Amino acid sequence: MDEWIENGKPVPMEHPLSFAKADMELCFNRIRPELRMPAKNIHFPVELDAYSQTYDEVRCAIMQGGQGEVKHWAFNDPPKREGEWKDEPPPPGKYLQLKTRITDLHPMTVIQNARTSGGGYVPQVPIRAATVGPYETWKAVSVSIWHPGHHDNPFGIRLTALMISKRVPDSSVPMSLLADHPHVKFSYYRGGIGTVQAEMH
Repeated sequence: MDEWIENGKPVPMEHPLSFAKADMELCFNRIRPELRMPAKNIHFPVELDAYSQTYDEVRCAIMQGGQGEVKHWAFNDPPKREGEWKDEPPPPGKYLQLKTRITDLHPMTVIQNARTSGGGYVPQVPIRAATVGPYETWKAVSVSIWHPGHHDNPFGIRLTALMISKRVPDSSVPMSLLADHPHVKFSYYRGGIGTVQAEMH
């Protein structure tokens, strides 16, 4: 669903943080060749229009993702407060029109990825990425979000579950927009949920 962008182009698979590299090494290359999905059916958001079109060419039964510190799925971060949206975020209907695109990443997203994938080395993390949009997400029959407990914090994990269950979509909390998707499932690692309380270290 995502790939980093540097110098206006998707990073190559040799990049240490490449999503395509991770997908191949952690999933597809571990499947016996005779059972593996054909290479022609494995798509990454490199050619953006072509990638978006694949959601009309096949049935996407499930879109699997996670939640970031800024409450994104994929890299659908909160919109910048600029221009028309300087004083308030765009309405959900406007945000949901976003397609697969290259987007600037929220600083917290860059820091989170440095923490979770880059050993804490922030300069290694690109500040732009290609990401699947809500437009394509709504073409998936089901959206599955996993909460292992280390991508978002205890408060955030609870916040989006509450907003979705109570149907309170707000584009400043992008994950909450899934309240309007027909089938969303959250799965939690119970040991990673944590508690919402002050605890100095």
